[in-house]
Amino acid sequence: MRLHPKLFPRGCCQNEQELNSCIPLLQNCKSLKELKQIHCRIFRTGLHQNEIAVSRLISFCAISKPQNLRYAELLASIIDPPWLFIFNVMIRAYVNVGSFGKALKMYAKLLRGRLVPDNFTYPLVLKAIGGLLAVEDGKKAHATIMKTGFLLDPFVRSALVGMYAEMGRLNSGLQVFDEMPEKDVVSWNVLISSYVKAGRPTDARDAFERMGKEKIRPDEATLLSTLSACGSLGDLDLGKRIHSYIYWNIGSSVVLDNALMDMYCKCGNILSARIIFDRMNGKNMISWTTMITGYVGHGRLHDARQLFDECLERDVILWTAMINGYTKFSRFNEALDLFRRMQVLRIKPDKFTVVTVLTVSAHLGALEQGEWLHKYIEDNRIKIDAFVGTALLDMYAKCGCIEKSLDVFWKIKQKDAAAWTAMICGLAMNGRTDKALQFFEDMRRVALKPDDIAFIGILSACSHGGLVEEGQRYFNLMKNEYGFEPQVEHYGCMVDLLGRAGLLAKAEQLIEQIPDSSDCLPLWGSLLSACRIHGHVEMGERIMKRFNQSASSNPGIHTLLSNIYAAANRWEDVNKVRRIMKDTSIGKVPGCSSIEVSGMVHEFLAGDTLHPQTEEIYSVADNIGSLLLLESI
Repeated sequence: MRLHPKLFPRGCCQNEQELNSCIPLLQNCKSLKELKQIHCRIFRTGLHQNEIAVSRLISFCAISKPQNLRYAELLASIIDPPWLFIFNVMIRAYVNVGSFGKALKMYAKLLRGRLVPDNFTYPLVLKAIGGLLAVEDGKKAHATIMKTGFLLDPFVRSALVGMYAEMGRLNSGLQVFDEMPEKDVVSWNVLISSYVKAGRPTDARDAFERMGKEKIRPDEATLLSTLSACGSLGDLDLGKRIHSYIYWNIGSSVVLDNALMDMYCKCGNILSARIIFDRMNGKNMISWTTMITGYVGHGRLHDARQLFDECLERDVILWTAMINGYTKFSRFNEALDLFRRMQVLRIKPDKFTVVTVLTVSAHLGALEQGEWLHKYIEDNRIKIDAFVGTALLDMYAKCGCIEKSLDVFWKIKQKDAAAWTAMICGLAMNGRTDKALQFFEDMRRVALKPDDIAFIGILSACSHGGLVEEGQRYFNLMKNEYGFEPQVEHYGCMVDLLGRAGLLAKAEQLIEQIPDSSDCLPLWGSLLSACRIHGHVEMGERIMKRFNQSASSNPGIHTLLSNIYAAANRWEDVNKVRRIMKDTSIGKVPGCSSIEVSGMVHEFLAGDTLHPQTEEIYSVADNIGSLLLLESI
């Protein structure tokens, strides 16, 4: 069936009463079956020949009920020729669901039908172009808008600013904005939100101040973007001013309260955030997540967990936020316990949960848990993109399964710098020095810029491989070619490299060159360790005298010096150091180890008696010791 315009007089309604009865039916429609019944009624009563009825039906299918978009496509396809409203509705529907390519195809079809786009068409098309980052299409659309005179329309101009911002060409968007004869609140909103999305919160704040000077009254959208900028900048003063403006001029809403809570949390005023939370009516999941994330950000995990337990309906985002909180503060066993509880309650984790738990598994060396997550990813068809793949290969590398880590790396189709960096660091920590160097050079060849972490990985690889010249070359490359100022971690790798090679004087000279000496204690500790290996007592004593005050309470430094004296058979000095440690109550931090058994991670300290199976563990250890003693006789 093809519907022809001659069948319906445009704007005319043959049965206005029937049309008015169909509109509430569409509004209350809850399923595709009901929609088809309403469609049949429209057809039976002759309303299929009425432009208003058909437009309402397609609009409802495409926009009000996006799950029925396919049905809307079928309806639109039988209208020959379709009028502009139909094209606008379909383009809008595609943009709403992120199908930007289909939106542009519909726009191209509109142009082929010799219809003229209007000020409703262009903002939608520009948003689709921005979503696709289609720079050339954006330039063509801009030129067409100028030719057709729609550049004078404030909505179209604002959409142009947003398109350029989305494509990372904010300067072009600013030029369009500055040329606007009159700027309304929508134009300012687009500019401020564009600054926020581009990571330029200072410019967003300045734009908000300019907006006030031009006597433009901000609306809710303005305040939401500006509050986000305040949070990024830690600008509590402006945040409080906006809070006061909302209270006296707009009134609270759930969306604004959530934004205020987020701003206060990021500005360090957790108490004000909690007051807003407690006074809120109609809290949603964003409210709970914002408050819990705020507590986590301030290290108040107890308060975060208490609030988490109070929430009766938790979604996967809230669970992930709490698990991520434990992970952030290295409370990995609690993170894993919470994830297991999540599984018991049959809450399906998403890719962000999986990545967080993979990080936990990596730190604990929980290979069984990590492998289970890998299988979960495959069974649930979670795409192994750069984000998921990087966490997965990092887990395998830290669990010692470097071949599996490499397999995951090669399966990532679009590898970003983080994936390359994780692989380089993984190869370095597993002693695959040559492979790490090869990957680093391959990363440079594919025009990905190594970051400071990648240089830690490659310097660490050089250190483990004893490659002094290569290490010095990469250290200089980081400074001279990539412009990174070396941090204490980079210096640490170099000191370790030179120390292992016996170049202690060069290592000492390097430490003395560091601009900020306040963070150098670990480096001197590393050099002391090298002094022990190479029996350099004189340098060890010199280092201890130089840094005696800062190292006075550090058990590791004293232990290293004691070992240096022991290696040189200077037992009186050994006893002297140990007496100092005893007299000043400097205790050695007990060692810690962990083992994964049947998916459970067990941690032990040296001399630990807290494990519930302590007696059996020590009994087995004693038996092993006895057997080793018998073997040695």
